Amino acid sequence: MDYEPPFLETYKTLVQKYVGDSKNDYSFCTVERCEIPLIDLGKLNLEKEECMKEIAEAASKWGFFQVVNHGVPKEVLESMQLEEMKVFNQPFGDKSAQVHFPSLSAKTYRWGNPFATNLRQLSWSEAFHFSLTDISKMDQHQSLRSSLEAFATRMFPLAESLAEILACKLNMKSDYFREHCLPKSSFIRLNRYPPCPIPSKVHGLLPHSDTSFLTIVYQDQVGGLQLMKDGKWVGVKPNSQALVVNIGDLFQALSNGVYKSIKHRVVAAEKAERFSMAFFYGPSDEAIIESHCKPAVYRKFTLMEYRQQIQNDVMQTGDKVGLSRFLI
Repeated sequence: MDYEPPFLETYKTLVQKYVGDSKNDYSFCTVERCEIPLIDLGKLNLEKEECMKEIAEAASKWGFFQVVNHGVPKEVLESMQLEEMKVFNQPFGDKSAQVHFPSLSAKTYRWGNPFATNLRQLSWSEAFHFSLTDISKMDQHQSLRSSLEAFATRMFPLAESLAEILACKLNMKSDYFREHCLPKSSFIRLNRYPPCPIPSKVHGLLPHSDTSFLTIVYQDQVGGLQLMKDGKWVGVKPNSQALVVNIGDLFQALSNGVYKSIKHRVVAAEKAERFSMAFFYGPSDEAIIESHCKPAVYRKFTLMEYRQQIQNDVMQTGDKVGLSRFLI
């Protein structure tokens, strides 16, 4: 029984057209791995100001950082990873038809890129998206539901705490997040990156920036995550004890550009299989994103407006475009 998405069959025309073209090869192998800032959140109890400063500096200089002593138990992460492997290990027909999740959105399971017109636009990956409100509907999949609930219950307060620390360093009122970022507006994405026979031709996940305020990722030790730093791609060394945190577009706008939403990607691997799980912390669709610093760099907008603009741009240009559409 076939568990893999039919990448080669579905994108046969693209593969045949570009596979012999060396211009489409990526220099993934030459990318240096780096240590992104590693922050011990245990210091918040003893050296609070210093720890808050480290978080704000990492958010402004890197847009990415790792946290240890984050309060998410190892058993919660391992249980979630085990359930993630099980859900991806279903026959492809069941995954694409969402046999196990009939009550959820048709967009819960995604793979590849149906709009790809060349190999550079193809993501060699599959994913399950669960809004936190979806999880309560998963009565037919109790073990996955339990793991997702435990994961979300730990991730949400961690994200909220980090957001409030970053807001504090901007002299913002921290109650903004408690008012606009409720659990129902956050979601979880489970990612799997299958082995890829043409890793120099395609991405595991296309270069992009996240829309969210914050994204928190738990990944395995395979590696493959890369971020843009000083105009160059750098690889992130996996750390089994750490969670990876990155700033999203909404926080860059809210901070008036102080905190950076950095473009990142995942490379495809020829033999290795990679798993990760991401928690996206964001506001309700109606929440107003407006800089509290003056003069403002971005005009105020709602998440709904932002998503609509992204959708329009993707349909017209094939690219997200993003915050530049909202510059004053």
